[in-house]
Amino acid sequence: MSARADRLQPAADQARQRSDEAARQLAAQRQRLAKAEQQLDELQRYRREYAVGEGTGGLTATALLNRQQFVARIDQAIAQQLQEVERQRRQLEPAQRRWREAHAREAALGSVIDRYREQDRRSEERREQAETDERAQRRPPPRGGREP
Repeated sequence: MSARADRLQPAADQARQRSDEAARQLAAQRQRLAKAEQQLDELQRYRREYAVGEGTGGLTATALLNRQQFVARIDQAIAQQLQEVERQRRQLEPAQRRWREAHAREAALGSVIDRYREQDRRSEERREQAETDERAQRRPPPRGGREP
C-alpha cells in the first residue's frame, strides 16, 4: 500500500466508524418512530372499537357520563400520541442527514484510497517493466554460431 493511502487509512477507519454509528442511531430512531406509530394505531383502534359499542340504551346518566369521560381520555391520549409521532418524525430527519453525510465521507475517503492504490499499482508495473527492459538491453546479444 502507498504511503499516501497509509496516511489516509486512519481517517477512513474513523469515517467508517462514524458512518456505522450514524446508521445505528438512524435504525434506533426508525424503531422509536415505528413504536410511536404502532401505539397511535392501537389507541385509534381501541377508540373505534369502544365507539362501536357506544349504544346509550339502558345506560344510567352516571354510566353515560363515565363513558363520555373515558372516551375523552382516550381522545386526549390519541392527541398526545400524535404529538409524539410528530416529534419522532422530526428527529428522524437529522438522523438521516447525519448518516448520509457520514456515509458520503466514508465513501469519498475510500475512493481516494482506492485511487492512490491503483496509481501505485500502475507505477509499480511501469517500474518493473522498465527494469525488465533495462536488463534485456544489458544482455549480450546471442551468438549466432558465426565467429569473425
